[in-house]
Amino acid sequence: MLLRLAYLTVTNTFAALRLLPMGDRDKDVEILALRHQITVLERQLGADTRVRFAPEDRAFLAALLTSLPREVLCRLRLLIRPDTVLRWHRDFMRRRHARTCRPKRPGRPPIVRSIRALILRLVRENPGWGYRRVHGELATLGIKVAPSTVWEILKREGLDPAPERASTTWADFLRSQANALLACDFIETITLNGQRQYILAVIEHATRRVRVLGTTAHPSASWVIQAIRHLVMDLNDAGCRARFLLRDRDGKFPALIDEVLAEAGIKTVLTGIRMPRMNSIMERWVQSCRHELLDRCLIWNEHHLRHALREYEHFYNQHRAHQALNQAAPLRTVPDPITDPERIIALNVRRRDRLGGVLHEYSQAV
Repeated sequence: MLLRLAYLTVTNTFAALRLLPMGDRDKDVEILALRHQITVLERQLGADTRVRFAPEDRAFLAALLTSLPREVLCRLRLLIRPDTVLRWHRDFMRRRHARTCRPKRPGRPPIVRSIRALILRLVRENPGWGYRRVHGELATLGIKVAPSTVWEILKREGLDPAPERASTTWADFLRSQANALLACDFIETITLNGQRQYILAVIEHATRRVRVLGTTAHPSASWVIQAIRHLVMDLNDAGCRARFLLRDRDGKFPALIDEVLAEAGIKTVLTGIRMPRMNSIMERWVQSCRHELLDRCLIWNEHHLRHALREYEHFYNQHRAHQALNQAAPLRTVPDPITDPERIIALNVRRRDRLGGVLHEYSQAV
């Protein structure tokens, strides 16, 4: 509309300039001719036909004719009535006043993005909190929002009410108890002489440190109990305060090991039947051990198996990077990144082979 109105203003300005050199007689003749044309047009259209004007035509005619007195407007031969021109002018001024005086954003002020992110963070870190509890925590932080605003944000994000979010899943339990949780399992393998070997290993959930308790061809109850007792002593020497031991319902675990662990303050937690995901961290280590060691190394006998497991345990705890530890090892931290361009250009990385090249360890040459 604005572009069309500007076009009409420019064209009529040039038309007004064309009228300046004309005399009064010529102007009177042109006015009479235009009036007669309007009369002919009204006779052809009829009294019931309404002439429709575009918005830019209304604005131009209102600006042009409003300055004339009302009695002069009544004497003019127009396609519209004088009251219509005045109404057009009032509507034009009302819209212009509304555009300049209306508030930029009506209603409540919008919620700051950081406050919205904080509300979602509080709900994510505290599943048992309802919108009233979140509103109270925001008030203690000096943030003033209405409880209904918190409720609307949670509803818009598709978050369920607090009772439905407060239920603890198995994954949440493992994460919350990681610092005090151990997991153990048996691994079965066959040596080249055809002997079946059983490997008992334990992993710490928090540090991912692995302890291979031993390997035997006959996992009797006395052997398993003795291995668990050695584990308890190692944990005491290392200062590990474990409270739970997660294991499956394998028949090779005797019931007496629960009493041995209970004397050390460790409670046994059994996984569900045929539910390996309940012991997922231990099962992940079993997969890594098979993929990186047992499937790539020919094990001759029990003695060779113990040697290979000892080397892999040292490699896993001292060197192997873990995504859960931000690429650190259980007993090794990630070194500081190299920022010196000269050192990056002159990299000197050495490789150390374990088990005849089955495992590779890389390190910076000093």
